[in-house]
Amino acid sequence: VQLQASGGGLVQPGGSLRLSCAASGFIFSAYAMNWYRQAPGKQCELVAAITTGSSANYADSVKGRFTISRDNAENTVFLQMNSLKPEETAIYYCHVNYRRINHWGQGTLVTVSS
Repeated sequence: VQLQASGGGLVQPGGSLRLSCAASGFIFSAYAMNWYRQAPGKQCELVAAITTGSSANYADSVKGRFTISRDNAENTVFLQMNSLKPEETAIYYCHVNYRRINHWGQGTLVTVSS
């Protein structure tokens, strides 16, 4: 299993970013996918999850601002992030639980700062 996240960077408060995670090594369409984040000095938290049928769930803190989606033809999961806040500066990781084993990508750094 390989998960390659990209799309992070520096963005001003209120700005937007779109993260991508390219997956390989498993049948992508058969598995739910998740985005987590870990801010400096804080625990890792689940940000958004998407089922195989593309039903989505979000952390309360991001509802209405973030959108998770997937493209099964491209084996990719996305996270559209709008109205970003400085406290959302973190490394964002995509995740899959494949055969009862948690797999994480290398993460992509999002910095929200003016």
